[in-house]
Amino acid sequence: MVDSIEEDLMINLRKGMYLFLFIALAVSFGAAQVLTADQLKKAVPSSFFYSGENAPVQMRNSVGVKNSAGNLVLAGLVDTSGYATAIAEKYQGFLIAEGKVSIEGSPLDVGAYGFGFTKDGKFNVMNVAGGEVLSVTAHSDEKVAHPVPLKLEKAGSEYRLYAGKKYVTLKVD
Repeated sequence: MVDSIEEDLMINLRKGMYLFLFIALAVSFGAAQVLTADQLKKAVPSSFFYSGENAPVQMRNSVGVKNSAGNLVLAGLVDTSGYATAIAEKYQGFLIAEGKVSIEGSPLDVGAYGFGFTKDGKFNVMNVAGGEVLSVTAHSDEKVAHPVPLKLEKAGSEYRLYAGKKYVTLKVD
């Protein structure tokens, strides 16, 4: 009888260990993760070329996420003081996508882009020559108590890219 109890205990213990390993693997392989400050320092460029100018990147206002395949999606604000007013009004930062990403459900190809939140509530993505690639309606989150220039926050299976109280959702595959 003691052997039977010990045998049942060992079987249940093995089942529990297999379940734990399965869950751990599913979490580690199936989800993207927000990059830490150290990871950002290694990945974020110090400057970004856009529309004929090279602008310094604001490292403190840079964010990123790595998907399960190791591909990065990086975003950061840049110093646009050297740009003409018309460009600076629509271009606030860079967006680099190494893998599949969609913004508000609209797919964005792998590449390097400029982006900006506009006064009329849009989030625009432009190629490095300044041509519009994608334009979506941004959301406003009035619950944000302490808005910051740029942050990335997990929201279910997606991420929210915030600029102050404005945000768009990103899906990183």
